[in-house]
Amino acid sequence: MLKPTRRSAPRVAVATTLAFLAFISGARPGMAETFAYVGNADSNDISVFKMAASGEMTPVQTAAFTGVDKPGSSTPLAITPDHRVLIAGVRSQPFLAVSFAVDPKTGQLSHIGNGPLADSMANIASDRGGKFLFSASYGGNKVALNPLNANGVAGEPKQVIPTGLNAHAFLPSPDNRFVFATNLGSDQVLSFAFDATAGTLTPSDPPVIKVPEKSGPRHFVFHPNGKFVYLVHELNGDVAAFAYEAKSGAWTEIQRTTALPEGFNGKPWAADIHITPDGRFLYASERTTNTLAGYKVDATSGKLTAIGSVPTEKQPRGFHIDPAGRYLAAVGELSDSMTVYAIDQSSGALAKLKSYPTGKKPNWVEFLNLP
Repeated sequence: MLKPTRRSAPRVAVATTLAFLAFISGARPGMAETFAYVGNADSNDISVFKMAASGEMTPVQTAAFTGVDKPGSSTPLAITPDHRVLIAGVRSQPFLAVSFAVDPKTGQLSHIGNGPLADSMANIASDRGGKFLFSASYGGNKVALNPLNANGVAGEPKQVIPTGLNAHAFLPSPDNRFVFATNLGSDQVLSFAFDATAGTLTPSDPPVIKVPEKSGPRHFVFHPNGKFVYLVHELNGDVAAFAYEAKSGAWTEIQRTTALPEGFNGKPWAADIHITPDGRFLYASERTTNTLAGYKVDATSGKLTAIGSVPTEKQPRGFHIDPAGRYLAAVGELSDSMTVYAIDQSSGALAKLKSYPTGKKPNWVEFLNLP
């Protein structure tokens, strides 16, 4: 049997020191790195940040839109389920879906190509299989389905479907069997059956989920357990909870609360909504008051208990939660910056950490763990 030599001791010491330094820095070997992507409408680019375990953000890239000259009103983003491609929707003519390859080591973006969108799309999303792109047009009152080529670039629209007024979000169910579209101006959510093999949408029976008049349903999110849906309403600031029946795709309202801070008496202008990956906390943004509202979620009943509101960026159209559920990042269209908050793992309360400059008119945030 070989005996250890004296030379091995320093090597062990060095290895131990490096392991300790990696541990305290939060960058352990094999540990996934977290990146944040911010869509900037007026500068026609994406700000890329690397996030440390402490929540500290480091800017690593500004990725410009190739072949795009004019800014649009917003820049929706979508990431394919395999984390290989990020797609940005351009809301100026010609309306494009700009696809970027995501480097699995650095998180940086490389332009792949541009595909056509059916209109100026306020929202884009990949289906759960990563083969199709859903999009919703607010001004065009329509939704569309584009195939995604093998390289992640959108092909010509396969279906373009007229909707009620102001389609705003168009997202698939957790099992990819249904797709739902909010119609902000018609106070309804449209339901479509989705054939993921053929890539076709057909109206469900019933095809419409009605919500209160002049409430303005805007964005929605599914609970991770697939049993509930939460919908934020732009025009009255409501946050509604629905029981979700996966077999039929039916929504049944179980609660209605508000994203408005206590004592509010202005004109509501709610925007975005997201839930932590463990489903314990829900948050919504409100642009008139520049606040983020938080809620505890009962996993059994799906009902919400208000945590309270905190001030945030000016005109917080978009925000998101990191994949570990520890941090929330919100951007302000009128402040051109992003603020990161720590999420208290017991109460769900938000504690402001730090703000960072972004591009001009940031309105969308996506997080990604790599590899």
